[in-house]
Amino acid sequence: MNRILLLEDHERLAKLISQGLASAGIVADTFDHIEHAFMAIQQVPYQALVIDRGIPDGDGLTLLKRLRDIGNTTPCLILTARNALHDRIEGLDAGADDYLSKPFAMDEMVARVKALLRRATDSKPLEPSCGDILLRPASGLLCCGDRHEVLAQAEMQIMLLLVRKYPDVVRHGALEAAGWGLSEAVTPNALDVVLHRLRRKLTDVGSSQKIRNIRGVGYALSNGKVP
Repeated sequence: MNRILLLEDHERLAKLISQGLASAGIVADTFDHIEHAFMAIQQVPYQALVIDRGIPDGDGLTLLKRLRDIGNTTPCLILTARNALHDRIEGLDAGADDYLSKPFAMDEMVARVKALLRRATDSKPLEPSCGDILLRPASGLLCCGDRHEVLAQAEMQIMLLLVRKYPDVVRHGALEAAGWGLSEAVTPNALDVVLHRLRRKLTDVGSSQKIRNIRGVGYALSNGKVP
């Protein structure tokens, strides 16, 4: 399932957008402050961003500019009640990929987000690999040679993050956010349970890849040669 970040302070509109996207199989983690959204983006590999300009702690464009300045290229749709040409140009110059003026039809909003997600998919491997394992997100499979295991949604999202960050260590909170998002309550041992299942599945497909626990830091994939 696709996951995006929505920065929108109007509670009712945010709920309507989230519901519209959910009907298309897109999960939206919703935030109403720029700083909260910025911190979330550091932890979760969102596939697209939908950012409103009028936010209580500033202009949503400041968030987009900060992200582009640090090399974050996640596709972004800007929402605004401003419809002047110079406002649209300002948004595009800040690094926006698309621009939608309020009020808008929900069908158009969903179509625009889908277009951003296609763009994000085109820029990343459809089936990322690491060592002897291959992930097939579309079919939910962890593959090694001619063997495979089915991964639940949270398992797949966590494995995708570990593979994409390899060989770097991924913090506990970032893995939780990848698996369940930041707006969903997670039980204290949920991540431990998923990592246990993933370790078993890696063994079952005959992979040499291991999920290492770097105590006090986080987790990382290794080829099994490092203790």
